[in-house]
Amino acid sequence: MPSVVTTSDGAQVGSYTPASPPPRAPAAGAAAGRVASLDVVRGAVMVLMAIDHVRVYAGVPAGGPSPGVFFTRWVTHFCAPAFVFLAGTAAYLYGQRAGGRALSRFLLTRGAWLVLLELTVLRFAWTFNFDYASFTFAGVIWAIGWSMIVMAGLTRLGTVATGTLGVLIIALHNLVGGLLFRPPARPGWLAQLLYTGGAFPIGGEGGPRLVVLYVLVPWLGVMAAGYAFGAVMRIEPERRRRVCLSLGGALVAAFFVLRGLDLYGDPRPWHAAPAAMPAALAFLSTSKYPASLLFLLMTLGPTILAVGWLEGRPSMRPGPTRALSVFGRVPFFYYVLHIPLIHLVAVGISLVRTPASTGWLFANHPMMPPDVPDGYRWSLALLYAVTAAVVVALYFPCRWFADLKARRSDAWLRYL
Repeated sequence: MPSVVTTSDGAQVGSYTPASPPPRAPAAGAAAGRVASLDVVRGAVMVLMAIDHVRVYAGVPAGGPSPGVFFTRWVTHFCAPAFVFLAGTAAYLYGQRAGGRALSRFLLTRGAWLVLLELTVLRFAWTFNFDYASFTFAGVIWAIGWSMIVMAGLTRLGTVATGTLGVLIIALHNLVGGLLFRPPARPGWLAQLLYTGGAFPIGGEGGPRLVVLYVLVPWLGVMAAGYAFGAVMRIEPERRRRVCLSLGGALVAAFFVLRGLDLYGDPRPWHAAPAAMPAALAFLSTSKYPASLLFLLMTLGPTILAVGWLEGRPSMRPGPTRALSVFGRVPFFYYVLHIPLIHLVAVGISLVRTPASTGWLFANHPMMPPDVPDGYRWSLALLYAVTAAVVVALYFPCRWFADLKARRSDAWLRYL
């Protein structure tokens, strides 16, 4: 029988017929069911995200020639593309229920809220200092926020137009960006916000310094493509599964062809990688800042394949997928909690293990910290142990908040 679909914000967005009945009846005011595959995939990337953010405070480099360090970073590359893509999907599903005007209003206000939190609360969570004048950080939440603001108008063009524009941005931005921002041309602040990233003072010299890591292009394209993907999630379940598997497989195949031949899509040919890096690692080492076409094919393809694979499974029973779905139901709540928790745990470990180096943890992470102090760097075993402990600890508040959102429909809950 039909069930109500909800977005990651808990809003009811329409109905679909699941392959099997939901695991339990909802409480009053809750949605009767969710797109379980989306929740599980979102939850999985939230766990991977914790690995990367523990790595920041562990002093472990972002990749390297050794397989252990390389894959510790590489597996987390799936996080931002899936996070942004599925945010677009959630927007589509919300709009199906609420209508175009309500969707635009929600995207506009939610986007502005995310930008504000990134520049204030989340910036403090990353650094544990108040030196906002020298370092204000624009990360993935910033990019999602501004993409939502643009999407507030873009979605009024319709699903096909929005999705087409998104795909064009993803496919062509390496070509256009290479022509517009070819060295030695020095990009201005607008180009830095849109494409190149980097640091510049807000309001001219002497103003607070904004450091942009996640730019609007191509992430706006990823969200727009995810918006169109929402239409796939409303078709009949078995056909939806086939479409996801075919689409995800095609993106993965395109990655292998383009990367193998070094034809197009990434500024770093793998054939020209440093001799110290094994060829297999060089092949997978694509550009994230800004995210290249090949980076997005490499990450979005498997993400969509995972959605298709989960669509073919029976309803979730207690176990890992059920636990992951808890995080996937409240992804932003998880995000807001996990950074300060990881940071606090890192401070505690340093006070016991390397007390003289604890001051390093109050520097401008994650982009502008000083060199890692001698003797501070964690082993990969400690990094993964802390990640596991943090994820387990976060499960309980996330489950509480997910249940709260299932019981209640207060508007403010959609903003966490």
